[in-house]
Amino acid sequence: MATEALQENETLASLKNEAESLKGKLEEERAKLHDVELHQVAERVESLGQFVMKTRRTLKGHGNKVLCMDWCKDKRRIVSSSQDGKVIVWDAFTTNKEHAVTMPCTWVMACAYAPSGCAIACGGLDNKCSVYPLTFDKNENMAAKKKSVAMHTNYLSACSFTNSDMQILTASGDGTCALWDVESGQLLQSFHGHGADVLCLDLAPSETGNTFVSGGCDKKAMVWDMRTGQCIQSFETHESDINSVRYYPSGDAFASGSDDATCRMYDLRADREVAIYSKESIIFGASSVDFSLSGKCPFF
Repeated sequence: MATEALQENETLASLKNEAESLKGKLEEERAKLHDVELHQVAERVESLGQFVMKTRRTLKGHGNKVLCMDWCKDKRRIVSSSQDGKVIVWDAFTTNKEHAVTMPCTWVMACAYAPSGCAIACGGLDNKCSVYPLTFDKNENMAAKKKSVAMHTNYLSACSFTNSDMQILTASGDGTCALWDVESGQLLQSFHGHGADVLCLDLAPSETGNTFVSGGCDKKAMVWDMRTGQCIQSFETHESDINSVRYYPSGDAFASGSDDATCRMYDLRADREVAIYSKESIIFGASSVDFSLSGKCPFF
């Protein structure tokens, strides 16, 4: 038994060394394609000048830290989830609350609006992704129409509908992502590859194909093919947990925000990191990242 265990350990160590060697060769090949820095190309682009940003609306109603939010496709309504265990649907123009749901657990870490605007999804420490249909009847009990779609073995960290109301992607602390059928609750595809908790995901723009990107506590950002369940690209340049990922509007790149107090840009065509955004005065981790509609301005 001791001999077998020793052989297994030696085999595992050998495989790890081989994997590290392959990673090194992969980085060498990536470096060959990296002939120019992003900031050098940007020198030829006209500067946007100084921004003056103003607060347009303040939505008050949560009793604790807001953990997630998502815009409806109508660009008017917002769904938010909080550490207080509540999920609220807002009218961003009037700041009125249109719907509110109290979840069975605190720390509702994920929420998402359906593409049609007729439903929301949410979840957190209950390990489930629940879908609630939205109606115009203010007196209707939303909790009575709740549908539990996804079940993970650890907390739900992120969720996102695909390009229809019928399928939803989830990420979890169990180290996996999953694609589910909303109507039946059936698991359609699972995505294994992260070595620790998966904290975030983002679906590629519809015109770029069936892919999404995820990030987690293993410091990796991974791009997945939803049809096969396979990881097609992987990036490991952060020094700490990746809290947020977001595709560039064209779908050719994505940005990530991390606890290492940096945000980074990755070009999928060049298959490598192309920019690091950091500042000495920023000592806290980046909790969220997004782009303007044009893609000219990233927000961290």
